[in-house]
Amino acid sequence: MNTGSYYERIDEHRFKPTPHAGGAWDPGELHFSPLGGLVAHAIDQYRTGRPDDGLVLARIGYDILGRLALDECEIRVETVRPGRTIELLEAVVLVAGRPVVRARAWLLAALDTAAVAGGFGERLPDPESLTPWRMADVWPGGYIASLDVRPVAPPQPGRTTAWVATPLDLVAAEPVGPLASYLALVDTANGIAARQPPGTWMFPNVDLTVHLHRRPEGRWTGLDTTVTFGPTGQGLTSTVLHDVHGPVGQAQQILTVRPL
Repeated sequence: MNTGSYYERIDEHRFKPTPHAGGAWDPGELHFSPLGGLVAHAIDQYRTGRPDDGLVLARIGYDILGRLALDECEIRVETVRPGRTIELLEAVVLVAGRPVVRARAWLLAALDTAAVAGGFGERLPDPESLTPWRMADVWPGGYIASLDVRPVAPPQPGRTTAWVATPLDLVAAEPVGPLASYLALVDTANGIAARQPPGTWMFPNVDLTVHLHRRPEGRWTGLDTTVTFGPTGQGLTSTVLHDVHGPVGQAQQILTVRPL
């Protein structure tokens, strides 16, 4: 496990995961978090070479269609709704020829609205001032083992605020944009505030939707997370997303809750 990345590129559309991408529920599966970042990277690559249209990604929603095998994947991106000020893209992830993730990204025009900006919450404490937490004591898998996690306070069942970073590259020997690197850590939210021990209960998310009101900056992804379990097998992980300058948006994950 010394490859230094979560993925290695095979060709224009195909990628091979390393053991660092291993999932928390099953070591033979992918953790969705780095795959989510890889999809965002594929979208960035799709847009490379086109004239600068001044659009920025404001929302990306991922639907997880089935088991994510720890195997090479193919990512295809297409334009669903072109436009000069609003555009919709779709990315499909295939493993062994079968779609396993569909993601749609809304791109909106970037304009100067600083004069009317507002509604932000408070900044989180500086991650460098906080003590690391061994999240691998709670969760198995190569992905979790790769993380630097800095909770603002001791993690509690259903409620945790923490910074997450990684020393690894998303794709080996390949520059990756800051947004894709940031999004590659967001799905960690469902694990930092587990309401029940993952050895006795399962609560995987079947989607992830991220809304952004500002482009995140820096290597740290801040997760201010609340997890709710309902009485009929559904749950919700809700997260206010931060970078070191303050809130940047929100993430939601719907969960299927079941005993092991």
